[in-house]
Order: sequence, then structure tokens, then C-alpha cells
Amino acid sequence: MFSLRGDAHKVFLRLKKIMDHGHAVKDMKELIEIEEIQKLYRALDSSALKLIFYRMTKEKNGSGFIPILVSAVPWLMLLFSKQLSEFLFHDGSLLWLVFSFLYIFAVAASVILHFREKAWAAFHMEIIKDILNERKEQESLGHSSV
Repeated sequence: MFSLRGDAHKVFLRLKKIMDHGHAVKDMKELIEIEEIQKLYRALDSSALKLIFYRMTKEKNGSGFIPILVSAVPWLMLLFSKQLSEFLFHDGSLLWLVFSFLYIFAVAASVILHFREKAWAAFHMEIIKDILNERKEQESLGHSSV
């Protein structure tokens, strides 16, 4: 089913479908993937997890190459607008249509890619934070019971 509501709603719809059919929620591929990621991160020591967390923070908060291109390319086109318009619109050519389609497609794909990468970084950061917090709580419980 096509939906413009986003991934969270799609997960909800899949969960609802799985539950309506009486299947186990744990068998959902998205949840299995999360468990695999958690298992990998739990196998690492806390100092390595902190380094990974810092790298993910850089990834999530970094301006990145894609937003710079998305904002810089229009300025470049504006700078050469006379030459560009002569090239695209000469003799009734439909080259402007091809150029426009390719440009809009490239910008849209770049923006989607950028925000998906930010979302994945945030996803991994939350898992790492949870694991580090669990370890800290276990450590404090271990010290308080002695």
C-alpha cells in the first residue's frame, strides 16, 4: 500500500498486519535488523562505542557535501544564466526540459539521501546511547551493592 505518511506509519501498518494475522511481532524484518545492530554494538566495549557515537554525531550534525551542492549549484547557474539560457533555449530546443528534469531529479535524490543518512546516524546513536546507559546503570548497581 502506498502512503505518504513516512516510515513510522509504514512500520505501524506492517505491525498491525502482522498482529491481525496472528504472527509474532519479533519476526518482523525491521525488528530483526535492529536486534542484529544491537547485538553487534553490545559485543563492543564502551570506549569503542563512545568513539563510534562521536563519529555518528559528526555524521548527523555535519553539513555534508550534498546540502552544499544543493545550495551552491543554483548560484553557479545564476552566475552563468545568460550563457545557460542561450544554450538551453536556442532555436526552440527542448534541451531545457531535459536539463530541468535531470536537475530536479538530482536535487531531490540528493536531499532524500542526505536526510536518510542523518536518520540512520540518529538511529545508530540512539542504540549506542541506550547500550552505554544500560552499562552505566549496571555499573552503578554493581558498585552500590558492594
